[in-house]
Amino acid sequence: MAALPQGLGTLVSRVAVIFSCVAATAAQAGTLAVEPVAWGSAVELRHHGAMGETRLLNRVTPHLCFSLSLPQEWRLTGEEGGTSLEAVSFRAKLDVSLRSAHDLQDLPQTDLAHRDAAFLQRDYEGLLGRPAQSVSLTSPVPGATRWSATWVDANLPTAARAMTIETYIVPLSKEWVLELSLDDVPTGEAHDALVQRLLTGLQVRAGAACRG
Repeated sequence: MAALPQGLGTLVSRVAVIFSCVAATAAQAGTLAVEPVAWGSAVELRHHGAMGETRLLNRVTPHLCFSLSLPQEWRLTGEEGGTSLEAVSFRAKLDVSLRSAHDLQDLPQTDLAHRDAAFLQRDYEGLLGRPAQSVSLTSPVPGATRWSATWVDANLPTAARAMTIETYIVPLSKEWVLELSLDDVPTGEAHDALVQRLLTGLQVRAGAACRG
């Protein structure tokens, strides 16, 4: 399952504790069911200084792999069980996770992306002990789905008393879905440009093309 970004994970942990004190249903919240699939040593990060980019390459199976294009230099932060990256020269963190279609087979939605969104929705609401007040599903680029959910509560440790979690979902095949979660990126043009770069720069290769 998709791991929480580092900063967001800390906030969600704090929020779960706060909600447990203010909501009767929060007694059910305590274990985060959203966990990343272990990738082992299949991830490779290459910084190309002359091109001003970093490329993440990952082999999902012997016959399925993908790559992401990131602006400037990024480094792996060594999160266990998933892949987390941090930009070197500007504020941005990225959590990259895979989920098997097998994990989603019991959900009723008709396509893989919407089943994954429903899975995320269920698990985050279970963690926080209450339904989100607002949920959104959009398609920022063809083939990708943006899931976001917002919780509002006077006891939340944020100035707006609200917390929004979002994940970009991209099916890689009939068997695997990719989840991309950004954190610590200021909202606005910088955030939108980074999302567009990630989604439009995603390359998926299958069969004989997935080698090296």
